[in-house]
Amino acid sequence: MEEEEEARCFLGRFVDEFPAALEEDSPLPVNPLSRKVSQEELHGESLELGLRLLAARNAPAGLSAVLCQAALSQLLQNDLSPFHCLQEAEADHKEEQKVVLLEALAVQRLFLNKLINVALAWHQNFPKLPPAPSRFLRCSVHAIKNTRRKMEDKHVALAEFNQLFGIQDGVERAYYAVFDGHGGVDAATYAATHLHVALSKQEALQSDASTAFKTAFKHTDDMFRGKAKRERLRSGTTGVTVLIQGQEMTVAWLGDSQALLVRKGQAVTLMDPHKPDREDEKQRIEDLGGCITFMGCWRVNGTYAVSRAIGDFDQKPYVSGDADCSITQLVGDEDYVLLACDGFFDAVKPSEVPHLVLDALQPPGDPEGGGEALLEQSEQVVGLRVAQQLVGHAKAAGSSDNITVIVVFLRPPEQLLAQDSTTGTAQATGDSTSQDAPQQ
Repeated sequence: MEEEEEARCFLGRFVDEFPAALEEDSPLPVNPLSRKVSQEELHGESLELGLRLLAARNAPAGLSAVLCQAALSQLLQNDLSPFHCLQEAEADHKEEQKVVLLEALAVQRLFLNKLINVALAWHQNFPKLPPAPSRFLRCSVHAIKNTRRKMEDKHVALAEFNQLFGIQDGVERAYYAVFDGHGGVDAATYAATHLHVALSKQEALQSDASTAFKTAFKHTDDMFRGKAKRERLRSGTTGVTVLIQGQEMTVAWLGDSQALLVRKGQAVTLMDPHKPDREDEKQRIEDLGGCITFMGCWRVNGTYAVSRAIGDFDQKPYVSGDADCSITQLVGDEDYVLLACDGFFDAVKPSEVPHLVLDALQPPGDPEGGGEALLEQSEQVVGLRVAQQLVGHAKAAGSSDNITVIVVFLRPPEQLLAQDSTTGTAQATGDSTSQDAPQQ
């Protein structure tokens, strides 16, 4: 099998680089996200660290997922008390249970050593790995800082959701997310590290994805509140996430990052972004005693230009942490789903997207658009050019913000060139449930 051979070859290269566990005083090959982590945060931060290490060495994505999952399982069986760090007591009017923090550098060294040991064992005796997803979703991703001083966007593309979390219920899952931070990148980084972990732990995941997502968003916001308090962070982030679970696609979001479905060459609205001037959001904020004011754009209490976000604790509950969801049943005629931050959608209308994607799919030297040339270079095209051209178009159209675009193809891209390329916008009806009413 080609996949197994690729995995064996990678393990050979990896154990050549790491023939034994890391020494106690040797530098880590990849830096942890945090200096201190709670035991709950350890799950997400370890997986992020392991995936980053393996991706930098071009590991097959499926192998990376199961390696990290196996290493984390071993780590969590350890007594972690030697890694506890002393925490200064802080005066607080409420009695809160003190959160146990771990020294990240030391505990992540142990995690990486577990990862190395698993790789060494598998190199000697290659195991039977969990099956790869039967429906391979090609994904195109591109992100730029643009003219902004800092890059505050983060994104996640995880086709191996089940493999990363050891889920074996027979339902295939793929997860994608874009987070657009403001006031710093900390909240976006946190959401990109922990939201999918929180989602994987929801008992309602298979039976009620909307409830699972809403609980995961709220839990991630609560977790970040603890970190923000400990480290005096003031940032926030919008987020749009997509979970493809069997033949069901769930979109969950906070703020003004958006997801757009294209079906048969037509743009289909899946969601309504959370902006302060949206009538129901304005009413919710005013009912709480807040206000929206125009300062170049509509802002909550004169501060944030979004009405829902993870973080922004100085403006909670006016800036809500409650996500909205919509569910679409996939019937096979869907082309792709696009996720992007407001840096894209502020410059590009949804109705423009189908034509822009078709233009990006046209291989050089294939003016007829028959798709033959695309068949020969599809991986290259989908892996780079589509999202890259969409981002470039948004920048040329005047966007100065950070721009992140993810395009997840729900059928082979070469098929799209054969269908009618007429663009337009259609409201999701019939097989798409209506968006939930905003949380009060």
